[in-house]
Amino acid sequence: MFGELDGNARFIEKECGVRISQGDGFIEVRGEEQGADTAIRLIRTLGEMAMRGEELDRQTVAHTYRLIESGQAVDLDELYGAVAAVTSRGKKLRVKSPGQLEYLNAIKSNTVVIGIGPAGSGKTFLAVARAVNALRAGEVQKIILTRPAIEAGEKLGYLPGDLQMKVDPYLRPLYDALEELMGESYLRLIERGVLEIAPLAYMRGRTLKSAFIILDEAQNTTVEQMKMFLTRLGEGSKMVVEGDATQIDLPPGRKSGLLDAADTLEGIERIAVVRLRETDVVRHELVQKIVQAYEKADKGERSVDGKHKEKEV
Repeated sequence: MFGELDGNARFIEKECGVRISQGDGFIEVRGEEQGADTAIRLIRTLGEMAMRGEELDRQTVAHTYRLIESGQAVDLDELYGAVAAVTSRGKKLRVKSPGQLEYLNAIKSNTVVIGIGPAGSGKTFLAVARAVNALRAGEVQKIILTRPAIEAGEKLGYLPGDLQMKVDPYLRPLYDALEELMGESYLRLIERGVLEIAPLAYMRGRTLKSAFIILDEAQNTTVEQMKMFLTRLGEGSKMVVEGDATQIDLPPGRKSGLLDAADTLEGIERIAVVRLRETDVVRHELVQKIVQAYEKADKGERSVDGKHKEKEV
């Protein structure tokens, strides 16, 4: 539980401002009341996770601490007990934050889900995990994964090869998620047409029935493209539309179809809009700090030369 060379214990001491010692069958925590309470709850949670056989690396410990410290962890047993998917090797992938749990539950109980959140918050992976589960359970007959062909400052035309060779690297994150969940068996599903990965333009004119459809990087759709995509929904299908509102690569003056859809469709029955936050980021702990730093910059808390400036009151 305390990690190699008690590294996790040292992390808890530093973050909570406490001292931890181990006796004969007990753990003693000394410090100010608030920090000690946080440390005790964190240690108890880590102990329960260790008993379930979960790996307690520094990233997991740091993320659990942030949940408790921010007051988001109302019921950690329910949260960490929720299994998002099982990998091809039998490893259980668990939900890591209240926002992720809300997102997963929304996908399970709605026909269309719009997920907006920062990088690393699990938008794509959880959607793909739920799609794989639905396929395995016979809830759908096909999985369709798509992205708009807008690149982060690059042009597909400069890449070598035919269209498929050009778009394959761009769709790589979707392949990576499938490979982790299904192993190399996902390649056979592609060959059989059960799994389709294609640019958004390929969706035009189609009616998608009995399928689990995921639109990734949806912040880079135009309003017209989003309307086209959403109206492809056929009987027995489910759609997840997800993206990061801080990484819009559309030309200046073009409104993001993701943000427009969230505003336009929120409140309609069987359509859910879930907004993930930086506290839902589960990548390296520095990713959350990077997201927070850029959010401050976007709010005008940093000057052009990168130095922080005082807010006007």
